[in-house]
Amino acid sequence: MREGRVRPVHNPQGRSMLDDLPPDLPRLHTLRTWHAMCVQRIDAKIAALTERQAQQERVQRARREREPEWVVELGIGDGRPPAEVHAGHCYAIGKRRRPVSRDEARRLLAEGLRACSHCTPDTTLDIPLSRRTAPTTAAHPPATHPWRPPPLARAATTHRPPRTGRPACPPLPRPRSANRTPPPSPSPAAT
Repeated sequence: MREGRVRPVHNPQGRSMLDDLPPDLPRLHTLRTWHAMCVQRIDAKIAALTERQAQQERVQRARREREPEWVVELGIGDGRPPAEVHAGHCYAIGKRRRPVSRDEARRLLAEGLRACSHCTPDTTLDIPLSRRTAPTTAAHPPATHPWRPPPLARAATTHRPPRTGRPACPPLPRPRSANRTPPPSPSPAAT
């Protein structure tokens, strides 16, 4: 006998042990109806999932077609000035953005606008470091250390007024001792 084939074992009633279906016709019709309903539900679910997958593919295809090649992330404030240049596929683009052409992206980078460090549009657009100019406006002058203010500002904040002879705040009241004995109560004979 070959491997993989199962030979049915017969029980004393003459039915196969692998045959788990009922012997009478009404129950067989009920099972067939039940399984036909299950197959219909499975077919409906397959059709719904196929349609959903096709819809998602259409949306992704349309999104890819709409995706700009270059994007400028905009700052906040009046006029929303450009803050950073990104490639269109970059995941680090913020919510405030504007699509730009390749020439405008090159111009902005050459003028000194910051390039994204994740998608590196400056290297993609072949902008050499020598062509980049310093930004025209600086929001804050550079400090000596990133965590300390410049020396002049630090000197102004550490200036204290001269001390006078009396303290600036009144002294706090002294705490009462816990061992204090209560005042004597009047005796009944004194009344």
